[in-house]
Amino acid sequence: MSFNAVTFGVFLSLFLLVTGMGFVASRWRRANDLNHLDEWALGGRGFGGFVTWFLLGGDLYSAYTLIAVPAAIFSIGAFGFYAVPNAVVLYSLGFLFLPKLVRLAHEKGYVTLTDFVNDRFKSPTLGLAITLTGLLATLPYLALQLIGLEVIFASMGLNFGPQASWFLNHLPLFVAFGVLAAYTYSSGIRAPALIAFLKDGLTYIVVIVAVIVIPIKLGGFGNIFADAGEVIAARNNTTDPEAAAISVNASIYMTLALGSGMAFFLYPHAITGVFAARGAKTVRRNMSVLPIYTVLLGLVALLGMMALAAGIKPLNGNPQFAVPQLLIEMFPSWFVGVAFAAIAMSALVPAAIMAIGAGNLVSRNIIRQFSRKDISNHRETSISKIVSVLIKVGALVFVLTLDSQFALNFQLLGGIWILQTIPTVLLGLFTVRFADRHALLAGWAVGIAYGTIAAYNVTSATASHFGGSTAVPFFMSSPMYIAISALILNLVITLTWSLVATTLRRDRPRPDTPQSDRPAERDEIGTATPAPAN
Repeated sequence: MSFNAVTFGVFLSLFLLVTGMGFVASRWRRANDLNHLDEWALGGRGFGGFVTWFLLGGDLYSAYTLIAVPAAIFSIGAFGFYAVPNAVVLYSLGFLFLPKLVRLAHEKGYVTLTDFVNDRFKSPTLGLAITLTGLLATLPYLALQLIGLEVIFASMGLNFGPQASWFLNHLPLFVAFGVLAAYTYSSGIRAPALIAFLKDGLTYIVVIVAVIVIPIKLGGFGNIFADAGEVIAARNNTTDPEAAAISVNASIYMTLALGSGMAFFLYPHAITGVFAARGAKTVRRNMSVLPIYTVLLGLVALLGMMALAAGIKPLNGNPQFAVPQLLIEMFPSWFVGVAFAAIAMSALVPAAIMAIGAGNLVSRNIIRQFSRKDISNHRETSISKIVSVLIKVGALVFVLTLDSQFALNFQLLGGIWILQTIPTVLLGLFTVRFADRHALLAGWAVGIAYGTIAAYNVTSATASHFGGSTAVPFFMSSPMYIAISALILNLVITLTWSLVATTLRRDRPRPDTPQSDRPAERDEIGTATPAPAN
């Protein structure tokens, strides 16, 4: 694509503004001590409803979301709208369990989800499984944000052609990475929290203007859907445009929406944003009002239909360029600069929180937990800061050395893996007496193994492995999202094993030991009830 000085000038001005905000954020809501993990990683656990709303919105709706959702519509039609009901599941589940989890985090000082699991089940092995799952699921998620940045830079013509050096062509990404790493290290979660105000504000403006102006230029939504249907019908060699536009496998659509929604608040970066809230009431209120963002997501998805109707031919046939090219064609250069800056900010905000969440897992739940030496709070925070930079370096290497399709495959696996932690979280929150830690670990392992093998075996017209996220499980006749089928196996093993283990404990003969001398078994967190002898 050709370089436009006006577009780049507006983009650069806003990028510099964001950079300044990132560094100034260390003085915003001044911390007592940024060398304490509670302050650096969680903002002192003092973010109220307004800040939390923007922070979680910035965390949820990333650059890749803004690019990938309309790209899915552009590629496969109506099926791509699964992302909208996905958000309904997301907030409903969050309303159910997040307030209680946040209350416990405040009372007991949890920084990560592993802290909760360790406290609840007293199993270092189960806690380590949750930690490693979170880390492995975060890396490709972070890499996708960098891919989103690359799409924006390429759309602005910030490349110097095949004759230029590899380093020169990737220089914009290196600069963005350096800025992101620097202000995250300096300001912690306060940086993305402050930037989220500007990011979300600009995103709303751009999307609202786009869904008003573009339909006017294309003759209205009726024409848009009719023209998009014809394009999809021609692509699918169908004579019925309407049938081509709405043909969606119900079981796949439902399970994909359900699984994607159930998984999000299990990611380390999502939990980091939630734990930064002031309390359970703040989180509960946010789960009630965050669905407003779902309206925005639905409007973003419509941009894919508009790109189809406008006859956009994406660069190199890559549908990720559909929305950037649509904006370039429909709007003046200065507005395109604003739009591209909003998308870039949508990469920087979640990327910063992802790096912080990963750093917390390594410093708190690997190094501090398994170290033979005492780790001070200052040292723990320093480790988290360093890891937050290293995890970004890993994501950058991931993007620059591997094919982008590999990142997408890894992200597919990350979604399958992270969903296998939900039995541990929900059973730990609501019924720990029934949940057996060995059963949870076995269910997690089976779910991970089955999901990985099933995803590897999926084929498509362009791939012999990892050709998609859906398959027909051996225990059903209909195709479904692999993460859900893996979760079903996980739950069957976990619940069956737990039921047997609970029955055996109940039926086991008790020695003639006074009640007061037997060890206590945790029932609800913070309380204890007499336990049967082992």
